Amino acid sequence: MMRIWVIAGMLLAGSSGAALAQDAAAGEQVFRRLCSPCHDVGPEAKTKLGPPLNGIEGRKAGTFEGFNYSESNKSSGIVWSAESFDKYIRAPMQEMPGTRMAFVGIKNEKDITDLWAYLKQFGPDGAKK
Repeated sequence: MMRIWVIAGMLLAGSSGAALAQDAAAGEQVFRRLCSPCHDVGPEAKTKLGPPLNGIEGRKAGTFEGFNYSESNKSSGIVWSAESFDKYIRAPMQEMPGTRMAFVGIKNEKDITDLWAYLKQFGPDGAKK
């Protein structure tokens, strides 16, 4: 009986690790497909319809200097982390009513975690960490 519990525990531990795996290369493809029309990243990142996303991890929402954010974005109190990004990117207009980000959201869990893995690589200067 003990052997069954040990094997079951090992299977669960292995599956949870796989479920949380992040793939920055796959995230780059998600970014190019869904985000790059409005956002940019990297050393030469420019403001487009949305702000550059360099240095997003740990940054307070609505604080990229020079971008004209909505009041709802500036006053949201969100600090970008894997958790806050996951919640927001699923339904931006629902999570932050009044945002100017007219995007329906991303529903695919793997796309979200891969996208975060890609974005968090970039420091405030756009260099990869």
